[in-house]
Amino acid sequence: MARKIHDVVRQAQQAAIDAIRAGVSGGEIDAVARDVIDDAGYGSFFTHGLGHGVGLDIHEGPNFRLGGEDVLPVGAVMTVEPGVYVPGLGGVRIEDMVEVGEDGCRVIGAAIRDLVEL
Repeated sequence: MARKIHDVVRQAQQAAIDAIRAGVSGGEIDAVARDVIDDAGYGSFFTHGLGHGVGLDIHEGPNFRLGGEDVLPVGAVMTVEPGVYVPGLGGVRIEDMVEVGEDGCRVIGAAIRDLVEL
């Protein structure tokens, strides 16, 4: 089950990354990821917003959150961190930072997103 949850979270993150661009609201991007997780049957286990801005503080606007109206500006650095947490089983969160561009976004860093089993 952990592999399935990981795959869903990875798909949700990629869908959000593909949708990020300047002028879109944070709520719209959150909904893209949330729809992937909802469609897989894990919606009630995604209990936080998709992400937030990073700057002088670790957590700052704009935000990716359910119903959020923050509009993404060019150059904003944002986290994209969907997660599914199943009580009694565990959870999966995949987090990357992106820089918002006019026609998309650029992922910052090169960490793997593959499931690592020990």
